[in-house]
Amino acid sequence: MQRLQARWGLSPARVILVLLAFACTGFTVLFLKRPLFRFLFNEIEIPLWASVVYYVLILPVYNVLLLFYGAIFGQFRFFWDFEKRFFNRLFSIVKTKTKNNL
Repeated sequence: MQRLQARWGLSPARVILVLLAFACTGFTVLFLKRPLFRFLFNEIEIPLWASVVYYVLILPVYNVLLLFYGAIFGQFRFFWDFEKRFFNRLFSIVKTKTKNNL
């Protein structure tokens, strides 16, 4: 807890709210998959391509849900900055790999 406080520069109460937002987002994503697949596929077995598409599309959905729960818990600014850092790192890695391959 103290390490998160130091890393994020937050009070103990805000760290708890941030962790609650992460937990709620994770549970929401977890609980969305089964009903979504039941709705889309009436079969017992889910096709492999559907699982692959789900895991590719879950990243943007997760990030939107994280902002949503961050707003609910009053931590929108923290999560907005968190998302910007995340996508800056993600796109800088992609740019670096692209430059190295050329």
